[in-house]
Amino acid sequence: MKQIKVDVFVVGAGPTGLSSAALLAKYGVEVLAITRYPGTANSPRAHVTNQRCMEVFRDLGIEKRIVAAATPNTLMGGNIWATSFMGKEIARLAAWGTGEERKADYEISSPSEMCNIPQHVMEPIVLDAAREFGAKVMFNTLLVAMRQDEHGVYSICRDEVTGEETEIISKYVIGGDGDNSVVVKEIGFEMEGEMGLGAAVNCWLEVDLTKYTAHRPGVLYWLAQPGSDYWVGSGTWISVKPWNEWVLLFMYNPEEGMPDLSEAGVIARARTLIGDPDIEIKVKAVSKWTINHVAAKYMRKGRVMIAGNAAHRHPPANGLGTNTCVQDSFNLCWKLAMVLKGQADPSLLDSYSDERQPVARQVVDRAMKSVRDMLPISKALGFEPGQSAADGWASLDELFGNSPRGRERRKELTKAIELQNYQFNCNGVELGQVYASSAVVQDGSQRPQPTRDPELYYQPTTFPGAYIPHAWLEVDRKKISTLDVVGHGAFTVVTGVGGQHWVDAAKKLGAEFGVPVEAISIGNGLDALDIYGTWAKRREIEEDGCLLVRPDRYIAFRAKQMVGDPEQQLRQALHQILGRN
Repeated sequence: MKQIKVDVFVVGAGPTGLSSAALLAKYGVEVLAITRYPGTANSPRAHVTNQRCMEVFRDLGIEKRIVAAATPNTLMGGNIWATSFMGKEIARLAAWGTGEERKADYEISSPSEMCNIPQHVMEPIVLDAAREFGAKVMFNTLLVAMRQDEHGVYSICRDEVTGEETEIISKYVIGGDGDNSVVVKEIGFEMEGEMGLGAAVNCWLEVDLTKYTAHRPGVLYWLAQPGSDYWVGSGTWISVKPWNEWVLLFMYNPEEGMPDLSEAGVIARARTLIGDPDIEIKVKAVSKWTINHVAAKYMRKGRVMIAGNAAHRHPPANGLGTNTCVQDSFNLCWKLAMVLKGQADPSLLDSYSDERQPVARQVVDRAMKSVRDMLPISKALGFEPGQSAADGWASLDELFGNSPRGRERRKELTKAIELQNYQFNCNGVELGQVYASSAVVQDGSQRPQPTRDPELYYQPTTFPGAYIPHAWLEVDRKKISTLDVVGHGAFTVVTGVGGQHWVDAAKKLGAEFGVPVEAISIGNGLDALDIYGTWAKRREIEEDGCLLVRPDRYIAFRAKQMVGDPEQQLRQALHQILGRN
């Protein structure tokens, strides 16, 4: 049997595997990724890409490529509920930070904009980046078996075209092979939660809906027709490419039998929801999937780490899927790189599970709650399973009619729509993760209490374990974000006027530890100018204080002001973070 030896073996080449391969290769690690499929994603699947995910692409240097291929944030905003595209509009919600009340929150939070890029469009861009950095990716390759010992991981893979088997011997493995992960089964990761909580169908269609959508642009159109309601409506239309390419998603009850998924059946269903019996429709693909509510108990077992859908499986509500996958990779890959280069002890990898498993649990629970929170809309509309179409239309007539009951029901509908902000304007969940692990040095302070709902609103802070706040700086006459002066595979010391001792310590300790430690001083006449004074408001430290920011832009150490020996404080912090006691 042929053998391949590699530092890191990545199983799966979806968003998790490809981003892992790209990041590891950028950090100078030899990496091989495989997938059983013949190519990248062949259908839209995930699509909403939030600011944290875009910031990872920014670090990789591919953000502009992603933006160029995506539907921009300006065309994402409208969430529309209606009886059909041609029918009565029921409600509308400004989503994804595009509304007047939320736009500033999103702009303050990040230099990157949320966008809508279908998975089959995004994956080739990340694949190109991975290969440009030197990663190897093999398609049509199935993982058959995997075992590990104290020396390495041994994986048997089969070429799905030739049938030839190969043993891949690696120092570490990232299991990013999705819902039915072979890595999870072979290595014995334990999962908590429930599978198969609901059955759904995706129908990928070409149909020109410009005249129904261009005046009210959005990513999601929720159609609810009397007499055909199940769970969250009759069908959700997801914009793949404005305004002539769509995914029609609908749920069904398997106990009542399978829906008609023939081409004729899908076209008939789509025409009914559009309201036009003659509109031209092309069916590109139809697929079934189930709603899951599952998270791994832990995400590291020896030399094997799991990430993405292998570790957390949840419905698409909140658009957290791909975003969480890519952020898993961003957390893990710099740690693996430093361990492999001898810069950190393998115990650093424990912090991956300690930091990302609570995030996985939060994301899974939030997405499931958002699905359940759709039900009040159906209740407000007066729709019920098994209801006749006539009764359903009568309920709508009452809802929008001039009667005391109609007025009361419209208030209920308004509340039900406002509840959807927890799914569609939830940047506290998207951006507000704070880590606690051995890779974060606590400073004895308490995390600031949220001043607004922490799920809906992100509150920037430099509390240890938080993500460095975004603020605009000027460097060499160029406007850049604080996010741009950190990351890129290196630790970064951030200080200001009077903080030169921190800078000197960074240079010395970088050489001492053999770890990249950069430094930037923010202030008038220093490396970067705080052009609007925003950094001064958000740094939560004195000018001569210090932040030590990790390669994934999370704050590892904070000294609110210069007290004592900066070099010794940073040395102790690096010893703890890197496990080099």
